[in-house]
Formats: sequence, structure tokens, C-alpha cells
Amino acid sequence: MKTSVRGLFRAVFYALMLAGAAFTPAAGSETATATPAANAAPVAEAPDRIAFEVTWDAYYTSADLILSLTDAPIPRVGEKSEYEVYRDLLKSSLVPRFLLLEASVNPMPCLGGLIKKHAREFYDDSEVIDGLNLVNAVTAGFDEPYAFSVFAGNVVQFEKKGEPGKAGNNGYMGFLFSVGDYHIKDNDFIHDQWYEIEWKLKGDRIFSDQKLTWSFRLGGKVHEHADISDAIYVSLRRSRLDYDAPASSILKNSGFEYTFHVTADRFQPISHYLSLEKKWPLKNRKFAFSMAVGGVWETSRKYTGSLSRNKSSDFQLFIRPNIEF
Repeated sequence: MKTSVRGLFRAVFYALMLAGAAFTPAAGSETATATPAANAAPVAEAPDRIAFEVTWDAYYTSADLILSLTDAPIPRVGEKSEYEVYRDLLKSSLVPRFLLLEASVNPMPCLGGLIKKHAREFYDDSEVIDGLNLVNAVTAGFDEPYAFSVFAGNVVQFEKKGEPGKAGNNGYMGFLFSVGDYHIKDNDFIHDQWYEIEWKLKGDRIFSDQKLTWSFRLGGKVHEHADISDAIYVSLRRSRLDYDAPASSILKNSGFEYTFHVTADRFQPISHYLSLEKKWPLKNRKFAFSMAVGGVWETSRKYTGSLSRNKSSDFQLFIRPNIEF
């Protein structure tokens, strides 16, 4: 089963990449998109009911194929407020109109695991003080190296008058089912067939002067590995980058994420995850440096048996430097 999931992931990822190449309009055609974001592929719709998007990030990279289940294309909502966008999505959320297929990978967490496995001496030397390993601090916070996902719900595309469309500039509301066959614990790759289902309300609104992303999730995750606890969770995330605002602005150039897990059987706390991020935009160059600092607190309920840490709780500090375009 584990081998088949890895094969499925590779097959889906390559299929999505090939589909993107097939759907991408030729340069100079009427449907070609001008000047895409530096970290995203051009929006490609051929026909209008199909869109392919690739988003690159040091911590989360994905290839998505969006399919309309009706004759209608992805609706464009201009510069509506967050409240207006999701009010409209919620009204029609009972009947999914779009299907999204996604293959995603978490590069930095994967790198952390590879360093520990193939460069163990360097990894051990990265422990500056007892309990603080710099490799782990930069790569912690993700429970899996990659995933294959199917989303069913509604999708809208954000646009601003006078600006070209950008890939990933969408709002989503609906149900997401994900699957994978590896789990990451302390930079170790552990064989684990896992399944996850969640209700998600998500948006990425990317304009030339501002980038605003938000995600609200409620879901559950089950593991075939007997020593990893099944969980139910709630997650809140919001991040804003504003080139016209001063770098010192806390509200306009910052982000946060909080996730809380409980056991699926008795609703006992498993973990708290908190990330606080500050951004420093460079207006003339249209990119920003960012630094996220946070921690993951886990109780002994998350891992049992052979994976138990033999203590009542564990705290892992993480630091995530990044560049945003």
C-alpha cells in the first residue's frame, strides 16, 4: 500500500505538470497572461473551465488542476472584501461547483529529514544547546513530506483592474481529502499511511501592492501507524504583506497561525502550534524578507509505544526565514 501511494503521488504530480504544459497558452496568444508573480506560474485556462497553477515556496510547493463541474468558468470577483467573498461562497457551498486535484511537497521539512539521514554528523553539530537543533528549528512544524489532495467546493478568482491575473490568486470554500504514506517526527521519516479530511475556507489575494492570505480549517486525521494518535483539529492562519505600508506596521506586514489538536476518541489535548511572523517589504524590488518564530507543544498523547518520547510533554522552537514575492 505504501509503495502504491508513493507511485500515485508521483504519477499525479507528473500528470498535473504535463496537463499544465498542455493547457498553457502559447506566447502572444489572446489567452496568454502577462507578467506573472515571481513565485507562481501564469494562470492558464484552456478552455475557461480548466485552470492549472503551480505555486513555489520553500515550505509548501504545489501543482493544482482546477476543473469546473458545470459549464461556468471560475468566477472573477474583483476587489471584494474578505467578508463579501466568503459570504457569497457560503451561500453556494452546499453544491460544489469545482474539483481541484493537487500534488504538494514541503521542501524544507524534506531537506531536514535528508540532512539527518545522510549528513548525521552535520545534523548533530547543529545542536547549539541541549534541546535546540538549528536544522530542526528551521524545518519543524510539518507532519508530512508530501501529499495528494482532492478538493470539492467553490472557487473564485481575485483580480484588480489594470493588473494581469496571477496563478493562485483564488478563494476556496469546501471539503478537502488528503492522503500520504510518510510522517515526519524529529526530522525522521516514518512509514505511515495517513488520511485527512477537512472543511476549509481559504484565500490568497495577490495584487502588485499587497498580498493577503488567510485559512480557516476544521478537520480530522487518521493514521495506520499504531503509535501515532488520530486527531481532530482547528486551525487559523492570516498573513498580510503591504508594500505601501511602512515596514514597522504590525497589522499590515505580519502574520500568525494557530492550530490545536485533540485526540479523536476522547478529545484530549495533543498539541498546540503557534507561529508569529514579521515581514520587511522592499517596495522598489517588489519582494520582502520575512521571519516567522514560534513553537510546537506536544503532549505524550501524540506518540505512544515505539515512538514515545518518555516524557509528559515536549516543546520545539522553530525559526523560518523566507523571501516573499
